[in-house]
Amino acid sequence: MHPLTPGRRGRAERTVTPSQTAVALGSGSLPVLGTPALLALMEAAAVDALAALLPPETTSVGIYVELRHLAATPVGGRVRAEATLTAVEGRTLTFEISAYDAQEQIGQALHRRVLVENERFMRRVEGKGA
Repeated sequence: MHPLTPGRRGRAERTVTPSQTAVALGSGSLPVLGTPALLALMEAAAVDALAALLPPETTSVGIYVELRHLAATPVGGRVRAEATLTAVEGRTLTFEISAYDAQEQIGQALHRRVLVENERFMRRVEGKGA
C-alpha cells in the first residue's frame, strides 16, 4: 500500500473562462461558473493531494461525489479548491473539499477516489471497444 494518511492536503486554482460557464457546458443558461467546472476544479485539488505520493504505474480515479454549489462566480473570477484526505480504506480514498472565490465559499463536496494500476485499468476500458 502507499503511504497515504488522512490529513494530506491538495489545492487547485484557476480563473473562470467563458468555456467553463453553465451556458457553455450545457448545465444552465447563465454565464457563471458551471457546476461541472466546479467539480473538475475540486477533483483537481484531490489529485494534487496525491501527486507526490503515487508511483508512476498507479493513479486514482473518481468513483463518487456529493457536491453542493453554494454561490455563483462570474467569468474572470479567481476560484480555488482545497481538498483534505479524510479516510483511507484499502484502495478507496475519501476527501472533503471546499471551494472559494474572492468573496465567499462557493462549494463543498465529499469525494471518493480509488487507486488503480494504469495498465490494468486501461486494458479493461479498451476491452469495451469504441
